Order: sequence, then structure tokens, then C-alpha cells
Amino acid sequence: MRLGIDRFVHDAALRRALRGRRTALLAHPASVTRDLTHALDALAVLPEVELTAALGPQHGLRGDKQDNMVESADYVDPVHGIPVFSLYGDVRRPTPAMLDAFDVLLVDLQDLGCRIYTFVTTLRYVLEAAAAAGKRVIVLDRPNPAGRPVEGLRLRPGWESFVGAGPLPMRHGLTMGELARWLVATLRLDVELEVVAMEGWRPAAAPGYGWPLGERAWVNPSPNAPNLSMARCYAGTVMLEGTTLSEGRGTTRPLELFGAPDLDPGEVLETMARLAPDWLTGCRLRPCWFEPTFHKHAGALCAGVQIHVDDTAYDHDAFRPWRLLALAFKALRRERPDYALWRDFPYEYEHERLAIDLINGSVLLREWVDDPAATPADLDALAVGDEASWREERAGFLLYD
Repeated sequence: MRLGIDRFVHDAALRRALRGRRTALLAHPASVTRDLTHALDALAVLPEVELTAALGPQHGLRGDKQDNMVESADYVDPVHGIPVFSLYGDVRRPTPAMLDAFDVLLVDLQDLGCRIYTFVTTLRYVLEAAAAAGKRVIVLDRPNPAGRPVEGLRLRPGWESFVGAGPLPMRHGLTMGELARWLVATLRLDVELEVVAMEGWRPAAAPGYGWPLGERAWVNPSPNAPNLSMARCYAGTVMLEGTTLSEGRGTTRPLELFGAPDLDPGEVLETMARLAPDWLTGCRLRPCWFEPTFHKHAGALCAGVQIHVDDTAYDHDAFRPWRLLALAFKALRRERPDYALWRDFPYEYEHERLAIDLINGSVLLREWVDDPAATPADLDALAVGDEASWREERAGFLLYD
């Protein structure tokens, strides 16, 4: 298969429109060609491309920041001598000064297929800015490693944030190119958008189901996205960021496990199986112990659960990570009603609303967890309608079978 960046580099016809136009690149560490050349370096040697600027999202163009809400500064690229503007620093939207530096913006961002991943919101912001300033945007498309499954509640009106670009479910099943088409239509943006589509992407094909295993190397799109397993789990495990439970940051398996020093994994798993056994399918769950070297519970031995999605137990269609983690929270609340589960702290530039609500795009998930009378069937009833409406809505924006 060929990704958007590979087609763009090797097909001069795709670059014809850039002649005589100043070009900028929005990219991050995973923006690489098949031979692992960074997109900035690959584009810089092309005669049709006059690179005048680059932009970096959260964690930076080359990947310089580890945690959330750790900002990157603007700088001059030491190799190419062009300004690199940060969209995760003093500002998160392109400024007039940034926009004045280019005529065409190339976007080459590897997503994880989850609404909360901030690159989706950055895509929205640059499309809005480009529309206002009359700039052209070309998205060099990449795979959605989580594939086509849809899961979770859709973001409710008024809950837009830097981790909520619009009324998407938690797992949206679109590529960045498809998301750009949806954003332009939904926001009614008057912008010149082009998507350089992939060739040969087969999101239903085993064993990758969205990620071309054996064909493409995995490069972390953010520091705690180290492999395909994390990408598959992320639509559920990202909710741990809004809790006091460790999501494994500070370990070698971030966002594939959860735990705390005072957690009883056996009790949690037994209660989960009793409440909704069908929500545990498609993966293998293993009690484990780990000691984070940084972040939550740093230096403390945590008891927890690891989610395995890399062996014969993995069932791409049956695995539902959002429901799985919601059920873990429900089980913990059922067994320990007074457990201090929800983390109250500034989260992605929001200081008033709880992180767990921002992550879910409403209060519905948290209220379901905290309601002793609420059952898995109640949450399922809410989610199924949202999932069905999204599948219908997204159909017109799909670029791949």
C-alpha cells in the first residue's frame, strides 16, 4: 500500500499545484515515508515544493514533549532554516503571522482513530483558519490503526474542547482525510481542500484491521502511543486520564493497562464479568502489577489489569474498549462506592469541568457510573443510538472500501 505522503513524493502530478506557491507542513514524529524519512525532509528536496514554514501539534513536530499540557515553543529548524510554529503553546490555532508564512498547508498527521486525540481538533482549527484566510489545505492521508469500528457516545452540544472537535463518537472509524471532509461539510467551511488518498488501504483485512502490519513500521505519533495494541485500546483507556487510576504512563505499556496501589484486580474482574460478560469479549484480560516511574502513583506498586489485543483472543469486531473501561469503572464503584475515582485537575486547558466529562463529551458516562441503579443495559441503550446515527452520517465521507 502507499500512504498519502508516499504518493505525493513520488508523483510529480500531485505536486503541480504547488509550483510558485509557498508551502507549509503540519506534521509530527510519525509523519514519515515508507523508508522512514520524515515528511519535512522528504518534501524539502522536491523541486516543486518551496517550504517556507512548518507547524507542530501537541508533542511537537519532531516529538519533544512527553506529557499533556507541556507546551512546545516556536523555533527555527536547524536543517532547513524555516520557522517551526507551535500549535500547542501560547496558541492552539494558527495566528495571522503563521498564516502569512504560506499559501498552501500540507497536513500529514497519524491519528489513532479516537475523538479525544488532539490532532483531530488541530485539524479542525487549521481548516477553520485556512477558510478565513483563503489558504489551500492538502491532507496526505494515513491509516486509522483502530480500523472502521464505531463505539461510544457522541459529543453533546456545548462540550466542544481541545479533546472534542465535534459530535463524533469516541471511536469514529475515519482517516484524517475523511475527517477533514466531514469537518468541512459539518462546519460549512469555504476552504479549498484536497485529500491525497492512500492506495491499497484495507481496513477490514486481518491481521492489522486498519494498520498494515508487516508493511509499515510503527512510529509513535505521540510519546505514549508505542504500538498497535495501544491504538486498539485507546478509545477506552484514554478515559483513565480523567480518573485517579494509573493508565500506565511511566511504564513500558502505557494505555494498555490500569491500576492503583489500593486496587483489587480480581474483585474488579469478577464484578465486571457478573455485570456484563459480553463487554469483556474480543481481548484477553490479565491481572498484573506495575510500578510507574513517573505520573500517577509514581514509585508505588500498583495492582491492575492489562488488556491484551495481540494474540488469538483478539476479535476486531467484538472488542469494545470504551464499554470495557466503562464497565471497569462501574465495577469499582459497585464494590467500593466511596472510592475517589474521578480526578479533579486542569485538563487540556479546561479548568472548570471534570476531565472525565470532557473526555466523554458530556456528563452521561460519569453519571451512569455513579448511579447505583444504572445498569450496563442503560448505557448500551444510549450508545447504540449514537453509534447507529454516526455510521449513517459518516457514510458519505468514506474514501475507502
